[in-house]
Amino acid sequence: MKHWLIPALLAAGLTDGGAQAGESNPAANPLLADKWQSRPLVMVTPSTDNSDYERMRGIIETQRGAFNDREMVLYTVENGDGMKEGQPLTAAETGALLSSLDLNAHGPLTTVLIGKDGGKKVQQEGFVDPRQLFDTVDNMPMRRARQ
Repeated sequence: MKHWLIPALLAAGLTDGGAQAGESNPAANPLLADKWQSRPLVMVTPSTDNSDYERMRGIIETQRGAFNDREMVLYTVENGDGMKEGQPLTAAETGALLSSLDLNAHGPLTTVLIGKDGGKKVQQEGFVDPRQLFDTVDNMPMRRARQ
């Protein structure tokens, strides 16, 4: 490849690095659609075999009514693959989600609770009891005003 052509291709995103560049596109961030609508709970794990992750997912599923009542929406990133309520995210959406929260898909199990205002309310590594997150939501001003 001609050396003078490389900068033009990079600028256009037409090299193998183009997908990488799209992954950090802030406009692709699926959290933008949730602002003022729901409270995203983002769980990032390098492996679905993580016992703390499995336990947290189990609690959320057994407490699905409480989760939904609090207008929460579940995002998971498992070994780099993003999902929103069980539906796959694109690589660009997953990358933008991780970038916006400054998270690493291959780092430790990390849980982030985001308020309806789009701000981080909780960020914690390792096991987090979802029922404690429900208590956090219950103490948020918008939630208290609704009750």
